[in-house]
Amino acid sequence: MRKIGLIGGMSWVSTRTYYEDINQLVQARKSTSASAPLLIESLDFTDLMRLSTPEQWAHAAQVLCDSARRLEQAGAMALLIGANSMHKIYDTVAAAVSVPVIHIAEVVGAKMKADGITSATLLGTRNVVMESFYRKRLVAHGITLLPPVIEEVEEVDRIIYEELMQGKATRAAERTLKTMLTTMGNRGAQAAVLGCTELDMIVDVDANVLPIYDCTRIHAEAAVDWMFG
Repeated sequence: MRKIGLIGGMSWVSTRTYYEDINQLVQARKSTSASAPLLIESLDFTDLMRLSTPEQWAHAAQVLCDSARRLEQAGAMALLIGANSMHKIYDTVAAAVSVPVIHIAEVVGAKMKADGITSATLLGTRNVVMESFYRKRLVAHGITLLPPVIEEVEEVDRIIYEELMQGKATRAAERTLKTMLTTMGNRGAQAAVLGCTELDMIVDVDANVLPIYDCTRIHAEAAVDWMFG
């Protein structure tokens, strides 16, 4: 297996999920005693969350580029950015290294296209849902995304930052997301994209009112595909 590097810590909760998913997939393909050849750099999320100004994003780009270079120098032959929102600076990070960086929205979009999905709703932090950097990758695969409803966007953003990134998953948040998904299905969504690496804490990925495309799981699957070549 080829060695992969993960830029993590954004948040540590989602990094834990990546580690678990990747290793379980490796075990399923190889043997129950196998584990993934994986390098992880866990960044301090304190100065990387809720970014809004160009200066803040420029600082984040520098932090992630430095991390990507360290992982490459340590032997990683491909990289993952373990946060949907940080794919806003994907192009800058990818240009900083000579190894491939697997884009989370690209692999999600490809899987949805293969499954015949043409209409979906996108859930995530405010910047993922409202800005174009993530949406356009899915649209390029022939997927029409429901227009965001600002009240829903703000509530999901609050749950992510104030609860899930602190490691808290509440029944109230589960009910809120299930209600939203039901409403989005009534608006015409064939499926839902979990564009936040923590949302699987409160959304049942395998049994819900809509088919769920869990970006973290799909990203991990793409990483393991690459490991096995």
